[in-house]
Amino acid sequence: MTSLSTHVLDTAHGRPAAGVALQLADAAGTLLFEGATDADGRCPGLPGAAPGRYRLSFAIADYFRAHGVTLADPPFLDVVTIEFGVADDGHYHVPLLVAPYGYSTYRGS
Repeated sequence: MTSLSTHVLDTAHGRPAAGVALQLADAAGTLLFEGATDADGRCPGLPGAAPGRYRLSFAIADYFRAHGVTLADPPFLDVVTIEFGVADDGHYHVPLLVAPYGYSTYRGS
């Protein structure tokens, strides 16, 4: 079983994104985990993952609204979804760098 982690950084404000609601689902759409990022922008408690395809979904518009950012209706980014594959037993870290109008991700360490 592979370990899985994530870290959300608010690049618009230069800080960890605390309180971002997120969900982890498998390829069939089965919800495996639901939680929120902590004060450091991390989400402890993510379950391990067997080889396969997964989806992490982050409620980004809700996060920015909760921090006083005025967004269009509908917002440019509402829920950011990252679909990724787990191919081996190594650690998979899926960071998300986000602002109201853009985001990036990569396989971290």
